[in-house]
Amino acid sequence: MPAIDPTGGTCAVARTITALGDRWSLLVLRQAAFGTTRFSEFRQRLGIATDVLTDRLQTLVDHGVLERAAYQEEGSRTRTEYRLTESGRDFQVVLGALGGWGREHLPDAADAGARWHDAAGRPVRVAFVDVDGHVLDDDQVTIERP
Repeated sequence: MPAIDPTGGTCAVARTITALGDRWSLLVLRQAAFGTTRFSEFRQRLGIATDVLTDRLQTLVDHGVLERAAYQEEGSRTRTEYRLTESGRDFQVVLGALGGWGREHLPDAADAGARWHDAAGRPVRVAFVDVDGHVLDDDQVTIERP
């Protein structure tokens, strides 16, 4: 069912939250961005219940953010791993924005959250950029309904 906003239309933000916005889906995507691919690794690193993880992985596959790939270790049966799709890699910008907002507005002295860096190891941040490539201050941006 499409996500409906209060004005009666469909809203891209509401659709995204409906598809990917629950806590566990976001944390699974964060782990996938770190390079986690195997069910047992997601379960261990997140401390998530098996049934919840199974559901979230299926949802993320259904929405085209993760894809399944078979792998087999020598002497073991074939298993499935989960890899970010192009859509999932694009979602890293959203995770970066959430992490940046959390570090700034919900600081924690023991913050072990993800941080994004460029190839030289310099920290990067998420920003609004206009069509000419200029970074805009937040007060230069307004949101408009189409």
